[in-house]
Amino acid sequence: MKHGHVGDTILFQVHLLLPTFLSVQPTTMSYAEEREQNIARNRAILAELGINPLRPECEPKENLKKKVAAKKRKSPLPESDELEEPPKKAPRIVDDNTEPEGARRSSRLAGRTVDYKQEQDRGVPEPITIKRSQKKVGQVKSKRTYDPHMYGHIPDVEVGTWWATREDCSNASVHGPWVSGIAPGPDGAYSIALSGGYDDDVDEGYAFTFTGSGGRNLRGTKTAPKNLRTAPQSSDQSFEDRNNAALQRSVDTRKPVRVIRGFKGKARSKYAPSEGYRYDGLYLVKKAWIEKGLNKGGFLVCKFAFVRMPGQEAIPVNDGDDDESDE
Repeated sequence: MKHGHVGDTILFQVHLLLPTFLSVQPTTMSYAEEREQNIARNRAILAELGINPLRPECEPKENLKKKVAAKKRKSPLPESDELEEPPKKAPRIVDDNTEPEGARRSSRLAGRTVDYKQEQDRGVPEPITIKRSQKKVGQVKSKRTYDPHMYGHIPDVEVGTWWATREDCSNASVHGPWVSGIAPGPDGAYSIALSGGYDDDVDEGYAFTFTGSGGRNLRGTKTAPKNLRTAPQSSDQSFEDRNNAALQRSVDTRKPVRVIRGFKGKARSKYAPSEGYRYDGLYLVKKAWIEKGLNKGGFLVCKFAFVRMPGQEAIPVNDGDDDESDE
């Protein structure tokens, strides 16, 4: 009986170590194959959360700012092949009283003493919140009106509001950090920025997977110092990181998280804006877990599954054209 007990213990310990042993074995899959496998797994996770009722039958199209082409001037004379040379310009009348130096005067100011500095310094018009072609453009502020450290919607900011830069989003208090994708709080994250992210993340609009922070060398290299976004994964992520810990708390507290989507995700999701950053409303973090990341070192990453809260304005979809510059 004693020997049998020892044998059972050893067998039990081997059984526990076996999954760990297999997980660290080198894989023969290519990067593309591993990416597709991860994407399929993430989509299955989102499908289990039941997001189909949230997606409208008819999804609205994104309204872009139209670029107005320069209009050609109409010729004062009818076009004719018989016209051998263009019409001559009228000679310019030179005013003998014109000073040889200084600002150029116009005919409407003849005989007047003009303060050109005051004429030219008219200031910059202050932008206001407008609704142009059904696209809500957020007010560009230099100073915050509200504290971004609050849960839920920011007053006076509608779902679907768009800004040109992350700085504008921060000044509008929707997402405070200019660079970090997670704004942590004591009862969960206040907001996140969904813009590009990791190659195996899935964005289905009304639900998405999101990879946490950490595990990268923020000091960069000699050729690319402080390259925060493109530094390779060099260590494991964990829930001890304050940003990841905040998102993990969001699962338990069910505090809503504000989400802004950026144009850098348009190559992989039709729900990303074609330009700038858009506020897409409130989401709940439904699940948090750790898995092997899509990196050469096989380092672990923290993953989160978000689901959009019901009763919000539908998310517009882009036209799928990725030819424009991301600058």
